[in-house]
Amino acid sequence: MNRSASISKLQTEQFDLLIIGGGITGAGIALDATSRGLKTALAEKKDFAYGTSSRSTKLIHGGLRYLKQLEFGLVKEVGSERAVVHNLAPHLVIPEKMLLPLYEKRGFGSTLTSLGLKLYDWLAGVKPEDQRKMLTRKQTLKKEPLLSPLDVKGGAIYAEYRTDDARLTIEIIKTASEHGATVTNYCEVEDFIYKDEKVVGVKCLDKIKNETFEVRATAIVNAAGPWVDTLREKDKSKTGKQLHLTKGVHIVVPKEKLPVAQAIYFDVGDGRMIFAIPRGRTTYIGTTDTNYTESIDEVRTQKEDAEYLIHAVNLTFTNADLTLDDIESSWAGLRPLIHEDGKSASELSRKDEIFESPSGLISIAGGKLTGYRKMAERVVDLVVKNYFDEDTLQSCLTGSIHLTALFLKNTEEVKRYKHAVEERLKPLQLQVYTDYLVSNYGKQADEIITRFDAEKGNEFDSRLVLAELNFCLEKEMVLSVSDFFVRRTGMLYFDLPRLRRIFEQCILQMADKLQWDENQLKVQMNEMQKLIMEASQFS
Repeated sequence: MNRSASISKLQTEQFDLLIIGGGITGAGIALDATSRGLKTALAEKKDFAYGTSSRSTKLIHGGLRYLKQLEFGLVKEVGSERAVVHNLAPHLVIPEKMLLPLYEKRGFGSTLTSLGLKLYDWLAGVKPEDQRKMLTRKQTLKKEPLLSPLDVKGGAIYAEYRTDDARLTIEIIKTASEHGATVTNYCEVEDFIYKDEKVVGVKCLDKIKNETFEVRATAIVNAAGPWVDTLREKDKSKTGKQLHLTKGVHIVVPKEKLPVAQAIYFDVGDGRMIFAIPRGRTTYIGTTDTNYTESIDEVRTQKEDAEYLIHAVNLTFTNADLTLDDIESSWAGLRPLIHEDGKSASELSRKDEIFESPSGLISIAGGKLTGYRKMAERVVDLVVKNYFDEDTLQSCLTGSIHLTALFLKNTEEVKRYKHAVEERLKPLQLQVYTDYLVSNYGKQADEIITRFDAEKGNEFDSRLVLAELNFCLEKEMVLSVSDFFVRRTGMLYFDLPRLRRIFEQCILQMADKLQWDENQLKVQMNEMQKLIMEASQFS
């Protein structure tokens, strides 16, 4: 992806479709539209996946709790989509067995849970070998010895998938670009352009060069996540249904502080469900679900958010005794849900909705990470219906387009490739990063390891990070410290000690590659310190 070339195309070419927003929904729309034959552009005002799409629970899951809300259609769709997305990127969407403990005095009973999970497996089309298994009290406590035995009456094991939401978004955008989409980050849509009261383009600000320009397109889709209503206001079409933003928070602790044996999904006294998920050297815990009315651009973990999650963990696990000081990092994000009068944050539907304005602007909001591909398909179907001759275009192809050119075909091939990568890293004593590199990059890890030899210095760890940074600078449109340390690598969340060791070297490398002056270098150094503080300190 070449940003300069993208900006030039945006300024000079007429597009069939312009997508505003570089989260996973916008990325999915770009890939779907381009693969059907539409000349497509995507503009993101910050970095790709900056908003909701880098701040989820990082699970491609089927929405088990939505059975309680009788949203069978949603469960069926996203449940089925898990397997599709896993097939498209098996290195990045990884099967994960989830333990669900059952209690005497809260949550569902064994019979209801068994029936619910059986229905869940049926709706989601889960393979027989992965279907739910009910456990006795003894089996449940053996599966997870850390569980407090108080009131535990049994449990269940069922199938989910884990991922890195930001990496998934980046790979979809890269794949869209390979299929011909024109994509760019740090390009903010400031206003719309109209002809005969119909939207025909946008006015953009290139936030890197601080230059404005216009982009023209036949159809324009607003897929800006939490900012959807901000753009509807600019279009003077914010009427009827509106967004209802809720905040979700996750905290990260070193694995030794909560060494759960596998991912676990447990309920707490107020009816909320919480995940505790092992990942590398850490365990992360979430999520909260509270109404949010503050700044969309500055979403932070507050002390009460962290305390809520700590309290839930300490009630559920024996000798956990977590405190705020045990939290290594955290993240907070917003769910752009559709408002429904009289419903609490956790009761709101996660279904997506499409809004068409009198100007022709198409907006999409709501939905779940897992359902991004079907959401994109519905949007592109509508664009084609409204603006183009359906007979001249392909139908949706994204169910068979692998994410990354050098794709791994299945889980077994991923395992074999991980072994090969581990053998390459062993002589460098860097094999601890095998799972991370393969899960993040798939076979692209080969290029990163090859770049290692070109890096100078005696510290092998630093050389590997710099090789990864150079790959992301050249291939993934990295333009700031947060692009790399938050959304390309997740290092701010899951390996803060490593980040603290190497970030200055990385920033100096970025300054050289991106030709920053002294002031820009200082701004990025300050930004890095701010990111660390916001992730690890609470007010």
